[in-house]
Amino acid sequence: MKSLLRGRLGTVAGFTLGAVLLLGVAPAVLPAFNLGLLGKFLCFAIVAVGIGLAWGRGGMLTLGQGVFFGLGAYIMAMHMKLADASLFGGSGVPDFMSLYGSGDVPGWWEPFRSPAVTLLAVVLVPGLVALVLGLAIFKRRVKGAYFAILSQALAAAFAVFLIGQQATTGGSNGLNGFRSFFGFDLKDPNNKLMLYMIAAVVLLLSLAIARQLMHSRFGELLVAVRDQEERVRFLGYDPATVKTVIYVAAAVLAGVAGALFVPIVGIISPADVGVIPSIAFLIGVAIGGRGTLLGPVLGAVCVAAAQSSLSSTFPSFWVYFQGLLFVLVIGFMPGGLASLPALLGRRRRTPPDASTPVAPPDAPDPDVEERATKPEEVSR
Repeated sequence: MKSLLRGRLGTVAGFTLGAVLLLGVAPAVLPAFNLGLLGKFLCFAIVAVGIGLAWGRGGMLTLGQGVFFGLGAYIMAMHMKLADASLFGGSGVPDFMSLYGSGDVPGWWEPFRSPAVTLLAVVLVPGLVALVLGLAIFKRRVKGAYFAILSQALAAAFAVFLIGQQATTGGSNGLNGFRSFFGFDLKDPNNKLMLYMIAAVVLLLSLAIARQLMHSRFGELLVAVRDQEERVRFLGYDPATVKTVIYVAAAVLAGVAGALFVPIVGIISPADVGVIPSIAFLIGVAIGGRGTLLGPVLGAVCVAAAQSSLSSTFPSFWVYFQGLLFVLVIGFMPGGLASLPALLGRRRRTPPDASTPVAPPDAPDPDVEERATKPEEVSR
């Protein structure tokens, strides 16, 4: 009972500390530009929370989270372009459609004029797509490397599809030039601070949901499916259903992160949702520690911050550094940076004399030699 109470108090203290740092210290210390960068990194951290659930707990190597990230991002971007066209243009037609298309808004864009429909679609569309894909894949018992390759192929196909839709999605240029977010002026510093606060709150809520899933009976069942899938099937559970549920949860988190990414960064393009961004999400989770709660978040933020700083200074060197860091962590620290305190603690608990050499069996005993050199003590 005491250990349970101590664990709950530790969890509450951890979330309180995180809320104070993200919602209080960061806005007070960081300038506006750096705070906007941190908001961008927090969006990546939300994606990482979902990958930590699917990969760390479920054993599913999800190399296609860019698909769900892009779905949420493009849905939000379409609403913002339509809103800007109505508020500032008056015609209700986004500017790029007049340049590259017929000047008419496609019918499948029209529902996203409504803010309520947009918010629902940000959650439901990635979740429904993940539900269909999950049932189609996991019911056929596709797993391991085959699942990873298939998910990566979906990300590549999604990026190619977006590039080919110049008149409706902006093609390779994507959607950009946003001026408002649900009626709030994006140039106003107070509104930019509001967007950062929303991203921080969503991240904290995502961590709370992830912790609840990890410590629930469903979390135990998910780990059992990861380690002994056939035994779980023998006990009467359907592993495909368990995998699909967590796959949908990870997709929803990625979609919400993409929807927040658009107003914070101000652009979404196929370069943000293809194979390379999906692998970058995974690298951050692996470096941070996929089997823990905070590891994916810290890894995603650190990798994104390093990329932002190093890619501008060494634009051709960053990719090699990223790959080297990934190889080193996987090879020498499979648990990620989150396992570093445990490794250091294990070394401290190692007795200091454990590394002293053991004398060979025929080596003379120093105590016997000392007694032999003192005959008077032996005679006594």
